[in-house]
Amino acid sequence: MIEAGVFQGPQRCRLEFVQGEIRQMAPIGPVHEVVVDRLVEWSFENLPKSIAWVRVQNSIGLPSLESAPEPDLAWVVRRDYSDGRPTAEDVLLVIEVAETSLAYDIGEKADLYAAAEIADYWVVDCATRAIEVRRDPVAGRYRSLRTHTGNDAVHPLAMPEMELRPSTLWE
Repeated sequence: MIEAGVFQGPQRCRLEFVQGEIRQMAPIGPVHEVVVDRLVEWSFENLPKSIAWVRVQNSIGLPSLESAPEPDLAWVVRRDYSDGRPTAEDVLLVIEVAETSLAYDIGEKADLYAAAEIADYWVVDCATRAIEVRRDPVAGRYRSLRTHTGNDAVHPLAMPEMELRPSTLWE
């Protein structure tokens, strides 16, 4: 199986635990990988180390929702998590990159993060080169949705002095 490449590349099987079920995740293609790399670079260049860990495709624990989703990128309060996953209370920002998973990321995944009361949820839509920012979670739904394109500046709630322009993800 190793020689066949089952454990590497876009064909490798990725799983996550959502609402009590093990779900197969969409495969990651080259565009998705590059966008995640650029988001990670932006985070490391701008986010003070003392504020948060930058987690890449690692799970966050949402035990009350029987879930441990694996967002493409999450900023979590900087502390030792060797005794357990970060939970919703630790999360400062969640970003999903949608190359083939847009419906899931803006549908069920958004509802899950809103139910967990994650205050700042971004979806990078690779097809439109936009960043959809969802905020103000109430009763399992985000009440605020704003789409940023081109040179529109996006500012994380946890670090409003930081900015990301969608266009920089495709330069």
